[in-house]
Amino acid sequence: QVQLEESGGGLVQAGGSLRLSCAISPRTGGTYSMGWFRQAPGKEREFVAAIAYDDGNTYYADSVKGRFTISSNSTKNTVYLQMNSLKPEDTAVYYCAADQYALGSRLRVPIGYDYWGQGTQVTVSS
Repeated sequence: QVQLEESGGGLVQAGGSLRLSCAISPRTGGTYSMGWFRQAPGKEREFVAAIAYDDGNTYYADSVKGRFTISSNSTKNTVYLQMNSLKPEDTAVYYCAADQYALGSRLRVPIGYDYWGQGTQVTVSS
């Protein structure tokens, strides 16, 4: 059973930075497309960023482009989300997701992923 473990959330002032991490276990050696989504209270879960398993291309929501960066480690079993210039509207629970086959448009929708982390709270104060 694949599990995703997230870390790095917290409270930060507007303009600050946080880095989220997500590790896949067990380390099967398989490659996964990985994504980050977020969900604010009363809102639907929305796409933030993703990295494709085949070519490592990255994708971002317009709302975070230029401020957030998704990356993975050399073995591709940990993904990071570096969040800079944070805004109060970035406040949400952030979820890591993984799937062995998601590519293209499937990277941007929750249904494109089989595995999910438990979520980590990010709160940005004004």
